Amino acid sequence: MRWKRTIQLLDVHAEGEIGRVAIGGVPKIPGDTIAAQLHWLNTDPKGDELRRFLCLEPRGAPIGSVNLLLPTRHPEADAAFIILQPDQAHASSGSNSICVTTALLESGIVEMKEPETIVTLETAAGLVKATATCRDGRCEKVRLTMVPSFVHELDVGIDTPHWGRIKADICYGGIFYALVDVGQIGLTIEKANAAGLVQAGMILKELINRDIKVVHPEIPAISGVAYVMFRDTEADGTVRTCTTMWPGRADRSPCGTGNSANLATLYARGKAKVGDVFTSKSIIGSEFEVGLQAVTEVAGRPAVIPTITGRGFTFGLTQVALDPFDPHPNGFALTDVWGPSAGEI
Repeated sequence: MRWKRTIQLLDVHAEGEIGRVAIGGVPKIPGDTIAAQLHWLNTDPKGDELRRFLCLEPRGAPIGSVNLLLPTRHPEADAAFIILQPDQAHASSGSNSICVTTALLESGIVEMKEPETIVTLETAAGLVKATATCRDGRCEKVRLTMVPSFVHELDVGIDTPHWGRIKADICYGGIFYALVDVGQIGLTIEKANAAGLVQAGMILKELINRDIKVVHPEIPAISGVAYVMFRDTEADGTVRTCTTMWPGRADRSPCGTGNSANLATLYARGKAKVGDVFTSKSIIGSEFEVGLQAVTEVAGRPAVIPTITGRGFTFGLTQVALDPFDPHPNGFALTDVWGPSAGEI
């Protein structure tokens, strides 16, 4: 083979959401911290080239993420990673943390201990503690202790050309979210409405980021609303979610960072207390268990420590390569699959 670059990926999904894990061939990423490496990936042309190589066609696809395993910088961490998606590199993700933990243990990169293995993951947002239930060489489920999550602002008014004035909660759960009660756009969270939900999410994300600037008070590399998550509550208290992601797709999982952000809103409104646990269900019906473990502060703001529990499943092993004569080394995206926003690539 005459390949000039190869990266080995272990294919994993968490409750339906794909999170491939780059277990070999990851190039050196400049930066003294994971947050600095995140910044490099999002600002340097070589970082953009790597993301495009893995996430755009013909080697990538709109659905799912690629997790780059990196050398740890924190003395307590067992592994470090950054999430690559078609739009940019992201700091944190619950479903991807489950995928990474499953990959580390089932591949033997981190020794599996039964009945339970604790893996400390280093992300640009901070340390995530993953407690994996293990049996017969398999990672059965993963309970994540997430980074502190907090409210930036509740009930933010947004004027829209389609739905009039709606309200959103702007919150942080490892990345920034706009949380919107789905009834405001006249839809429900179900498979048949996926296209309508993601179209609405893309419109709202653009409007919100145009008018509202958010930056993490302690981690400047994390800024801007990354996703719009629609939410609803079922009669039994189950939270139904649909996180919408560029270029226009629905998160297949219930979304760990989104539920962490939402938990901060529930606590702020007096609807959740330490020790509470509830179920969150995705657009495809898969479930996470969400818990409020503790309360804390971030730069003087009240914050919560969420827990997210779900399952990861390996489904393949892929080697992605670049032929030196390939006319599309930086990838491409077409509006027939990626939606109108593909014109920006």
